[in-house]
Amino acid sequence: MKMKKIASKLALTAGACLLSMSLYAADTIKVGVLHSLSGTMAISETTLKDTVLMMIEEQNKKGGLLGKKLEPVVVDPASNWPLFAEKTRELLSQEKVDVIFGCWTSVSRKSVLPVIEELNGLLFYPVQYEGEESSKNVFYTGAAPNQQAIPAVDYLMDEMDVKRWVLAGTDYVYPRTTNKILEAYLRSKGVAEKDIMISYTPFGHSDWQGIVSNIKKFGNAGKKTAVVSTINGDANVPFYKELGNQGVSSENIPVVAFSVGEEELSGIDAKPLVGHLAAWNYFQSVENDANEAFIKQWKTFIKDDKRVTNDPMEATYIGFNMWVKAVEKAGSTDVNKVEQAMIGVSTPNLTGGVAVMNANHHLSKPVLIGEIQADGQLEVVWETDGLLAGDAWSNFLPSSKDIIANWKPPMTCGNYNTKTKKCAGQNY
Repeated sequence: MKMKKIASKLALTAGACLLSMSLYAADTIKVGVLHSLSGTMAISETTLKDTVLMMIEEQNKKGGLLGKKLEPVVVDPASNWPLFAEKTRELLSQEKVDVIFGCWTSVSRKSVLPVIEELNGLLFYPVQYEGEESSKNVFYTGAAPNQQAIPAVDYLMDEMDVKRWVLAGTDYVYPRTTNKILEAYLRSKGVAEKDIMISYTPFGHSDWQGIVSNIKKFGNAGKKTAVVSTINGDANVPFYKELGNQGVSSENIPVVAFSVGEEELSGIDAKPLVGHLAAWNYFQSVENDANEAFIKQWKTFIKDDKRVTNDPMEATYIGFNMWVKAVEKAGSTDVNKVEQAMIGVSTPNLTGGVAVMNANHHLSKPVLIGEIQADGQLEVVWETDGLLAGDAWSNFLPSSKDIIANWKPPMTCGNYNTKTKKCAGQNY
């Protein structure tokens, strides 16, 4: 009888523990963090994981959200694109997260997309990308091509009189699609095919000697030449080192990068790169009270006064604050309710203005061109007059020039052809 009583008590205790865990889970709002903490993209993505954790900590200090604490659930997809899909399924099906902040490369986002649409999750994607997409389940807080690539090319044409173009990128969907858009744009501006050189290299590429030599040769045709770089991840370190080794300076062949910011520059000697450029929507060097407070908050959280901030961090900051506002507005973390509540939400950005979420799930934001300094910071040399609304579908590709996205009823379509009057993509 004693043994039966003990067994009965153990069963009751186990049941109470399970009930307690269940109640605890119900008392928290789970936030998925889906960034590579290892592999070739860890150089860029680890910082974004820490940014989300910082934002969660700050929100919890304010009392949480809807009376509940936020609980981070961090996974490492390890720069492995199929693993991004597996980890997304794990976050949604097993961990039951209410939202996911994550991905850097477009190939990782493309891997995640069918899973997050199937399971009706919500993803905030904080990095510049190639456009040609609008999903009900994704909010794109980084730049579309018309908010980064096109203005950068215009700057090089108008301010530096560039006539020849090297489009150098990592071999995956973002650089290839962006360069397809840029090539079409350059041709529309009268640039001849012979004045456009396109080069792709794999992730983690390290031997740049031959490619930089070819760039130098291409730039010796008597016309001002520039490199438009969509090289991603840790391959940027040997690329910039080789530029310095071969004496490719900003004066003879300037480079404008779309995937290099303060974080990547902090890992290399930036002195040989002074004068080269980067196009983003935020730089740490921007001076205003909001940015100063963000930088201070980051350095305190990370416990390292030498750590820098960058554009994808600002995009994460904007996305997180917008999600909080949308949840409060909806009074719920229900994906369908939050998705609709997000449209029209605005929140201060870190460059002195306001970010607005449009009906195509893309932001309105400013564009900045920065010049690399010896200390690895970027000094703003040009910026747009006001905000540019993100264009989900490029006007320069025949396949998408007639397509728009609008998730505000009654349209609710991510791929609507204005000529055929049909929705070819996801809708509801």
